[in-house]
Amino acid sequence: MTDYDLYQLVCNISERVFDKPFLHKAYFNKRLRTTGGRYLLQSHNIEINPRAYEKYGFKEVEGIIRHELCHYHLHIEGKGYQHRDVDFRILLKKTNAPRFCSNLDQENKRKNSKQYTYVCLKCGMHYHRKIRMNTAKYCCSKCLGRLKLKS
Repeated sequence: MTDYDLYQLVCNISERVFDKPFLHKAYFNKRLRTTGGRYLLQSHNIEINPRAYEKYGFKEVEGIIRHELCHYHLHIEGKGYQHRDVDFRILLKKTNAPRFCSNLDQENKRKNSKQYTYVCLKCGMHYHRKIRMNTAKYCCSKCLGRLKLKS
């Protein structure tokens, strides 16, 4: 699906579901990581995460577009367009738009995160860390002994 196809889809959904025209731009943004899409308040454009289409297909993207169009039309009309606003929640139910998209988080990032284990040379206490630390600067919190990186 190209940016032009996405724009046509957004215009079609806006006319069919909301009975209002979409007058701005809609395009894919590869830099989006965890969100399915976003509505930009300043430019009124809609950005969609291309991984949502690759991972879940057309139905997921259609739901994301409905959600972002709820933000769009309510903001244009000057009504409550934020997630916590009553107007927004009512329009979500009326248009059958999802409140959240499916999980787009990269699973392999969590699996590949490195763990460092430090051991106190004096008392044998273990410390598990995600970030490497300077053993010359830090010591054991229990006995103030020196730490060594366990391989």
